[in-house]
Amino acid sequence: MPVSDLINVSQWWSIIFIIGIVFLPLTNLIFSSFFDKGYIFAKIIGTAAISYVIFVLGFLKILPFTEISIALVSLVFLIINIVLISKYPNLLIFLKRSWKIFFFEEILFLGILFFWSFIHAHAPDIHGLEKYMDFGFINSILRADYFPPQDMWLTPFPINYYYFGHLVTAVLTKLSLLPSAITFNLMLSTISAISFVSAFSISANLLKNFKFQISNIKLIIAGLLTAFILNFAGNLHTVYLFFTPYLNENPVPFWNLTFSPQTFPNSYWYPNATRFIHNTIHEFPIYSSVVSDLHGHFLDLPFVLLAIAVLLSLVLKLQITNHKSQINLNTQNSKHFGFGNLNLFGAWNFEFRILLLAFLLAIMYMTNAWDGLIYFALSFFIVSYIILRSNINLQGIQNSKFRIQNYISKFKITIPTLIINILVLGTGFIALTIPFNLNFKPFASGIGVLCAPKFLTDIGHFGPFIFEPNHCQRSPLWQLFILYGFFYFWVVSLIFFMFKLKSQNSNRKTTTQSSKYFGFIRNLKFEIRNSILPFDVFVVILILFSTLLIILPEFIYVKDIYPAHYRANTMFKLVYQSFVMLSLSSGYIIIRLFLNLKSLTINHYWKLGYWVIGLLGLLAVFLYPYFAIKSYFGDLKIYSGLNGTKYLKNLYPNDYEAILWINKNIKGQPVILEAQGDSYTDFARISTNTGLPTVLGWTVHEWLWRGTYDIPSPRIADVQKLYESNDIEETKNLLKKYKAEYVFIGDLEKQKYLKLDKEKFQSLGKTIYQNGQTKIYKIN
Repeated sequence: MPVSDLINVSQWWSIIFIIGIVFLPLTNLIFSSFFDKGYIFAKIIGTAAISYVIFVLGFLKILPFTEISIALVSLVFLIINIVLISKYPNLLIFLKRSWKIFFFEEILFLGILFFWSFIHAHAPDIHGLEKYMDFGFINSILRADYFPPQDMWLTPFPINYYYFGHLVTAVLTKLSLLPSAITFNLMLSTISAISFVSAFSISANLLKNFKFQISNIKLIIAGLLTAFILNFAGNLHTVYLFFTPYLNENPVPFWNLTFSPQTFPNSYWYPNATRFIHNTIHEFPIYSSVVSDLHGHFLDLPFVLLAIAVLLSLVLKLQITNHKSQINLNTQNSKHFGFGNLNLFGAWNFEFRILLLAFLLAIMYMTNAWDGLIYFALSFFIVSYIILRSNINLQGIQNSKFRIQNYISKFKITIPTLIINILVLGTGFIALTIPFNLNFKPFASGIGVLCAPKFLTDIGHFGPFIFEPNHCQRSPLWQLFILYGFFYFWVVSLIFFMFKLKSQNSNRKTTTQSSKYFGFIRNLKFEIRNSILPFDVFVVILILFSTLLIILPEFIYVKDIYPAHYRANTMFKLVYQSFVMLSLSSGYIIIRLFLNLKSLTINHYWKLGYWVIGLLGLLAVFLYPYFAIKSYFGDLKIYSGLNGTKYLKNLYPNDYEAILWINKNIKGQPVILEAQGDSYTDFARISTNTGLPTVLGWTVHEWLWRGTYDIPSPRIADVQKLYESNDIEETKNLLKKYKAEYVFIGDLEKQKYLKLDKEKFQSLGKTIYQNGQTKIYKIN
């Protein structure tokens, strides 16, 4: 890596490092039950908190979006964290004691950051797929004085998409003083790095609390295994490496193909693993890392892992307090509405984490709306379990009648607390998203029901439900097995392990206490009830919830504008999160089974066969990144650097120089006219690379965002008239209608508008930039 890129990565990392250090005291209090005190999550909490405050202040027109404003907000948070240290003098001692694990996680983060920065530098181009959209959002936000930011492809509308993750990127871009063409690729690397260490922390803390005497080396191995599964594993689609290839988008069972290991890897095409089920999308984090779209689902990954970590901290707190005494969730004092012990800097307890969860759900919703709703549901289940488990503890009661009466009594007392906390979670979530929702209109038009019977399709719709004929796509079970079989091998293993272990314990008890517990069945129930720990339930909830997300797209879909791929986006958003939760669960299960399998009375040959199958599964999913990275990044043969716009220098050299000139000389967000074109083309390259709004950019994207083709479609003809019309008055009126202050004429404008009349712009304004045949006019 050249010195210039080393400096860029170091400059970027130093900003994130400082943010993490500033927020470490607060994070320590939130994750007091974590052995690493949530060190890595300080970076995520810090960037989220600073960005959200900047967003709200910009929305209220209190502070403009500038480097000085960001610095002021950061200073306020620094003061808050210093106050925390002064209020909790032991906090500094705890932080000093934990420096070794802090150092390890920071080195891990930095190592993955440099690794992915090096990888991305071999194909840094912000070009293709969704990159124009993502880069355009970032550049528009960077030019904004206040919020909401302008849609760079449809003046004068605000962005109608989930852009908070792009705003976070813009905040870090301003703080780092680096150009967005470089920070685009650095943000991709950062998400991969921070997600890797976050998965490490979650897994290591699960195992640390499961087995308190576990050695540090085993803890590190457990964390790294989970981190690799989440961030580098694919699915069992790599089995096709050993078979003759099928036609893209027409998969067949691998057992119907010719086994051909001698021609390995058989022209394997890595995107097929994410388009395996007909007309659907089922991506996962390593694919996102490779294809390099800075899209909402990928930008949200650190916030998703932070939310899961917060939920885990609640469960671990429950485990610790159950070990000492029953946790107090303020059920006895309802006048506090569930917030009896909370003040500004004290008692970082259950209630504060509920507020933190509400904040994170809001952040996730504004970054990738589906995730906010998905993790609200997950939070509901886990918070409900914690409250019910904490308040209904009847294990020591043997009289069945007395047990039922006490159960009902405690359940009645607990329900108000549960309702209050869920209401606080929901109300906080809704309130914190108000600044975003005031300028956001969801582009889904209803919930479609798959394979609806004819009498319902004749009705068409009922409330939010839509019944469309010929909408009956279902996923074959064998394809679902290819996609998720690796995970469910470990899930089934956990079920077998837990049942087998309980059976063995119950059999031992039956021989000595059969008269007391009436045989095997009662002992089995007793063992299961008393030996399953809260974090076991946490993992089980993740598994069950992930399974639900996989099943849902087989019955319903959220209606959008795509006719044939009507359930693609629904499946994509849901199963992406399934992959995240199943990855975390599988890492935990593998290590737990490895540490405890000796306790099972199973034939050694069965054990050996079991681990051989498991290791082959691991090998299969870890083959994916090798071929994906090798393919997308051209065998890592050509190092191009981190600047993602240099491709323009070869593709459109004059336009490239013009874009550099615009970014240097034109301030604010005046409207610039450029050629309109279809999505996934090179049209809209000026608005994308500068953040200046144009009359119309990628049409289909605007159609999706606005929910109707009627909004963007009239502008297609208007843009053509602006370039080709000989009527000066008509041109002047259209320029006035769209408040266009600049007109760009470059290669694509001349290619598309064959009757282009550039002389009229000279009469309507003046030439302020010219390089060869590329010109920029400023309209009077």
